[in-house]
Amino acid sequence: MKKPIIKILSIMFISTAFIFTNCSDDETFTDNGSSSGTTEETTPVIDDIDFEATDWTTETHSKDADPNFDEVFSNTEVKRLDFVISEENWNVMLNDMTNIYGTFGRGSGGSSSFSDEDPVFVPGSVFYNGTEWYKVGLRFKGNSSLQTAWQSGILKLAFKMDFDEYEDDYPQIKNQRFYGFKKFSLKNNYDDNSLLREKVTADIFRDAGLAVSNTAFYTLYVDHGNGPEYFGLYTLVEEVDNTVIKTQFSSDDGNLYKPEDYGSSFAYGTFNEDGFEKKTNEDDSDWSDIQSVFTALHATTRTSDPATWRAGLEAVFDVETFLNYLAVNTVVQNWDTYGRMEHNYYLYNNPDNGLLTWIPWDNNEALQDGKQGGSLNLNFSDLSSNDWPLIEYLYDDDVYKAKYDAYVKATIDGPFNTTYIQGVYDTYASLVETYATSEVNGYTFLNSSSSFYTGISTLKSHAASRSTAVSNYLN
Repeated sequence: MKKPIIKILSIMFISTAFIFTNCSDDETFTDNGSSSGTTEETTPVIDDIDFEATDWTTETHSKDADPNFDEVFSNTEVKRLDFVISEENWNVMLNDMTNIYGTFGRGSGGSSSFSDEDPVFVPGSVFYNGTEWYKVGLRFKGNSSLQTAWQSGILKLAFKMDFDEYEDDYPQIKNQRFYGFKKFSLKNNYDDNSLLREKVTADIFRDAGLAVSNTAFYTLYVDHGNGPEYFGLYTLVEEVDNTVIKTQFSSDDGNLYKPEDYGSSFAYGTFNEDGFEKKTNEDDSDWSDIQSVFTALHATTRTSDPATWRAGLEAVFDVETFLNYLAVNTVVQNWDTYGRMEHNYYLYNNPDNGLLTWIPWDNNEALQDGKQGGSLNLNFSDLSSNDWPLIEYLYDDDVYKAKYDAYVKATIDGPFNTTYIQGVYDTYASLVETYATSEVNGYTFLNSSSSFYTGISTLKSHAASRSTAVSNYLN
């Protein structure tokens, strides 16, 4: 397969969104603009089985290589990825999305609720610095952001990349890695005019001493039959169930959970296994570590003997890490997670101490007051009673409240200090400005290039307002 030219295109391609939105409700589309009234294929095409992986080296492609964080996650460069997907498999991806969410660009034509179904993987080539990674599993990803972008006619969709997803079909790529990494999320900075929130929030969590995904800015070009098209500025995010637990803990042998929906609020009587999806040790049908947290959290000693209650909770749950996370999350304002929503965090049973440890995830909605009731007040006066006991019970305890308050002060004095974080915004804004303001209609969430500059100003004003809010709270 011919490799794409690695350069920034000065002339952008006409948005395919215009093509897709001209299909009638009962038609499906192909990526060359033709439409059909019949159901299209949604099974990936597996071909070119005997190809040779000529670019393969131990350093770049092998499982034997250690993760190269310096190469992949730079804070000083905007790097570039190219996807090359066959026309047939691109149509498979689009047809699958149509089945899940309705006609592209037709908000009223899609489902009214979000889907639990993941979009289909297809094999495609990934190019970076002129080197090819072969038959990589590529799919669209997301939930509400994915549906909203699709139905709005915006093709700047987030992607999941899995480098050995197709190793059974292509033995040549067995245990293929990208500089030691098996998979990534490529986030599209949905609903973020600054395009910085995902990365900056992860940086803040990291600087506060929490385990969190590494992130970096990348431009994405996709060639699905008509040459490389600029899909915009993305944020590459390290996957928790791959290298985060492998490199930020002593071992990746512990149970990792991705809580979602009913039960993941830890409200009394809501425990269920489906609410805590296992990402490691999936064949071991044992959720006793999660159940232990429920039991300890709701023990009657919470009110009758707080010291005993705290000891019981601390024997199964990393309370210090959670209080640190809670302080950072509340200071920076992040509404789309625990406290408002039953998702966007991981729990890892740390092999070092046997404690379930909180890991933040999916931060594109942070650094703003937010939606769905907005981000929680620093004193949690707007927290729904009995619905979020990990916050309510810990904040009601004098010992834990004092620890939380100390972490609040540490956050505003350290990683979210106003002068410091505004400098970070300036640095990153200068880094990504060219790529953000050159996004193309149909592949951007910006109304115009001026929206980007307004987004940066909004972030800087937000930082100052949070300093005031913390000062008022602590005083």
